[in-house]
Amino acid sequence: MAVNEELVEQVRERYGKIAEGKLGGCCEPAPGATSCCGGASQSVSVRLGYKGKDLAAVPEGADLGLGCGAPVQHLQLQPGETVLDLGSGGGIDAFLAARSVGSGGHVIGVDMTPAMLERARRNAETSGHTNVEFREGRLERLPVEDGTIDAVTSNCVINLVPDKAVVFREIARVLKPGGRMVISDVVLDGRLPEAIEKDVLAYVGCIAGAALRDVYFDQLRAAGLGEVEVLSDVDSLCQWIEAAPEEAKALSERTGVKAEDVLGKVRSVTYRARKPR
Repeated sequence: MAVNEELVEQVRERYGKIAEGKLGGCCEPAPGATSCCGGASQSVSVRLGYKGKDLAAVPEGADLGLGCGAPVQHLQLQPGETVLDLGSGGGIDAFLAARSVGSGGHVIGVDMTPAMLERARRNAETSGHTNVEFREGRLERLPVEDGTIDAVTSNCVINLVPDKAVVFREIARVLKPGGRMVISDVVLDGRLPEAIEKDVLAYVGCIAGAALRDVYFDQLRAAGLGEVEVLSDVDSLCQWIEAAPEEAKALSERTGVKAEDVLGKVRSVTYRARKPR
């Protein structure tokens, strides 16, 4: 199996365990714990920018505290639109989008992890969301027809895909002319030490898989997406160290890299872009 596919399987395995409640999201508490980053998952999402009233309106179990931002609120969704959520997980962003597009709109969540899909579909059924569906698929081969999507969102998932350029080309393919995207993701403002780059747990934890900022946005533009605007830009690693000190300590012990060697390099960004008309 190629190295990239081995990484994909590691990601699938980890997020399957998260969906089943066997593992926390942004750090790794003991099975059965209610916290993934030192608090309840809702408090994690509030810190990321989600509004409490919105979190209260999504189905129980949809919010797993896995993101690095709150992208949907910046999409300016309109009733009747069709939305695509890449790496939809438990469905939090899909359900938030569904509220905005209404019964005449449609939301498609795509995820490659069967346990996540099962959880999201169960959430949709129990909450009566009839304008949301969840499809199994890879971001590099989206199970969506050309030119059918008004708006795309994703929350801290593209960084987990080895070939990000392909993902951006797929987004451009499925968007309608003039369609837009708002993404929260992790990028790098400098190369990470080699020991972290090669650490599998750092990869599946959204650190080592991130691309350099310039490379990331150059690939996005090369796919035909433009009008890029960064809406927020924060030190992702600093937040992670504060929230999960034991996980950060374990990473440092495994790799021999000190926090001060990488602070400021790992950034959580939320940005918008558009496909030309």
